[in-house]
Amino acid sequence: MRKLPTVVGYRLLGGVGAVLLAGAGLAAGALPIGGHAAWWSALRHLAGPGLLCGYAGLTLLAAAWWWAGRHLRAARPPGAPVVRLDGRSAALTLACWAGPLLLCPPLFSRDAYSYLAQGAMVLADIDVYRHGVTALGGRLAAEVPQMWQQTPAPYGPVFLAIAAVVSGLTGGKLVLGVLGLRLVALAGVALLLRYLPRLARHCGVDPAAALWLGVLNPLVPLHLVAGAHNEAVMLGLLVAGLSLAFERRFGTAAVLVTLAALVKAPAVVGLLVVVSLAARHGGHRAALTRTAGFAVGTAAAVTWATGIGYGWIGALGTPVYRHSWSISSALGRGATWLAGALGLEWGDAPMRLFLGLGLIAALAVAGIAWWQRRRIGPAYAVGLALAAVALLGPATRPWYALWGLVLIAAAAPDGWARAVAASGAVVLAFVALPSGFGPDPTQAALAAAGVLLGLLAVGWLRLLTATGQPAPAVAR
Repeated sequence: MRKLPTVVGYRLLGGVGAVLLAGAGLAAGALPIGGHAAWWSALRHLAGPGLLCGYAGLTLLAAAWWWAGRHLRAARPPGAPVVRLDGRSAALTLACWAGPLLLCPPLFSRDAYSYLAQGAMVLADIDVYRHGVTALGGRLAAEVPQMWQQTPAPYGPVFLAIAAVVSGLTGGKLVLGVLGLRLVALAGVALLLRYLPRLARHCGVDPAAALWLGVLNPLVPLHLVAGAHNEAVMLGLLVAGLSLAFERRFGTAAVLVTLAALVKAPAVVGLLVVVSLAARHGGHRAALTRTAGFAVGTAAAVTWATGIGYGWIGALGTPVYRHSWSISSALGRGATWLAGALGLEWGDAPMRLFLGLGLIAALAVAGIAWWQRRRIGPAYAVGLALAAVALLGPATRPWYALWGLVLIAAAAPDGWARAVAASGAVVLAFVALPSGFGPDPTQAALAAAGVLLGLLAVGWLRLLTATGQPAPAVAR
């Protein structure tokens, strides 16, 4: 039997994994809770088998990504021409891996429902920066987890305006609304496909390696597409802006980076890259003044055009919630439990202490990275800073890792950072249940069994394809 070309093999393997995961989402995903989704509710009794199949599919998807990366590295022996994974080829691969996830219920998070509810609040002239979704009421608000019912939106006016458009066009219908948000996320991913290779070239990094790590990693189809997270738009605008900054289009770069920050605030650090690059050609003071002018002008124009206001600045602490999880909050919970076990009444002091230490550590890493920017490059420095904030800050979600990972993919040389980023992407792909909630012991056992089933399938496939002619190079 003729061996499949390698590129077809890993696309097919990841596609099968995505199909399994999408099917599992119908039973074990972040399903609507309202009676208007009775046909989904009827599948809830299959949540256990769905979880098993979902984690098997997730394992196949992660294995396909790793296989693609090995193929890229194996195809580049010393002195041989570099095998290209260009934007077109990456888009086709991503379509195989993410296409099946477009039509399933939200996976790994219920944030899509929050976006739709907050968009409806904007349309209803309810201040999203003062009120939670309970002020809206109705079926959209009912889909938002209880812990976020009373909290204001932490997003900027650009994204809230987009959410309002999607919510208005879909009339509050959940299925159409989630699909609309996923189409918006795909627009952000398209910007990454277009501009990440350009940014990589400016940073002296192989564009194929940047696309593999930054766009094809499992977190993109799982969280940017299936989860419809607004990081897709934020990162697309940020990478486009930084790419143009390297091309000396500093005004346009400042506008795009500011728009990214008006989707989600962490992108604002990209303005440091714009200032740093502009200062090489016109002096630091002039670069700072011009960049600040473009940024402030853009923020003022967007705020006036949307009419949403500046309340998002005060709402930036929304994700920092006592039930949020991060490395620092986990240490704080452990210290609180230990104090209680020892009979000590310390209240929430251990939690505050470790959250503060985590923030200090994140800022320290960010400061050291920026101090080294002349040696490592400003884009790489900002990538390390964003990764530190995402992992050491008060709140961490798997998709937050993409803040730093995308820039690391574009700007980091071969070495420890790329290896850690790739390994971290695989680990983080498995830490959240498709429902968006934490696992109980039974769910954890089913997830582990699904991973084992997926690994057995991958091992069987390797044995099946162990013979045959060498695979051809990656298709253009």
